[in-house]
Amino acid sequence: MNYSNPSQLQAAILDWAGTVVDFGSFAPTQIFVEAFAEFDVQVSIEEARGPMGMGKWDHIRTLCDLPEVAERYRKVFGRTPTDADVTAIYERFMPLQIEKIAEHSALIPGALEVIAKLRGQGIKIGSCSGYPKQVMDKVVALAATNGYTADHVVATDEVPNGRPWPAQALANVIALGIDDVAACVKIDDTVPGILEGRRAGMWTVALTCSGNALGLTYEGYRALASDTLASERKRIHKLFEASRPHYLIDTIADLPQVIADINQRLARGKCPRATDSGTEQY
Repeated sequence: MNYSNPSQLQAAILDWAGTVVDFGSFAPTQIFVEAFAEFDVQVSIEEARGPMGMGKWDHIRTLCDLPEVAERYRKVFGRTPTDADVTAIYERFMPLQIEKIAEHSALIPGALEVIAKLRGQGIKIGSCSGYPKQVMDKVVALAATNGYTADHVVATDEVPNGRPWPAQALANVIALGIDDVAACVKIDDTVPGILEGRRAGMWTVALTCSGNALGLTYEGYRALASDTLASERKRIHKLFEASRPHYLIDTIADLPQVIADINQRLARGKCPRATDSGTEQY
């Protein structure tokens, strides 16, 4: 048997918060702040947003490793945070997250229409998240009431290693019956999520304005002056630069033109790993 490149996309692997739901990715960030506050340790929204995209335990561990946060913790407890301390914060984070997730469950404008268009092209919809399954089950149920159901969902604690490891993306490939990772595109608003797709051998699309990096509501995003938006795009593009996404777009509403471009590349025999001449911006 001879290998041949796929000629068109077979699956889109979508992130959740900041990609399909929760414009600005507020649900996880605010809860990190509240969970640390219950231990009398201050963490800012900006600090909480830093490791976004990782599994939540790993996210908390990364926050605790920040010298500033570790010092605030030491002043309260007389030591820097151990893994046991991280677990204690995580165990407080979880019920807070489940309690508040409905407050940030609205679908991102254009998401349903784009997903319907992808399905109309025969593209399967996989998904994964930095949320653990206990939270993910509630996110999935809330999204279903708003009309969105993915073909497959993989939570971060359902694989040996979460993002930026490729396991969640690859679990979708297996479950959806995809025959080549080059026929998949990973869409995410975080650097760990783009690295996940890259390491899985997929096409990657970074979302610059609907998620964690911009950190605004949809109304706030729409109200930005054009020069401010251009400056923010430039800043966010630099944040994603090292993860080497194939495409950069504002929100999922801009995805169809990217899908068309990837299909044209595939038809010409191109594949994700061999397409490194530069990131396309739409």
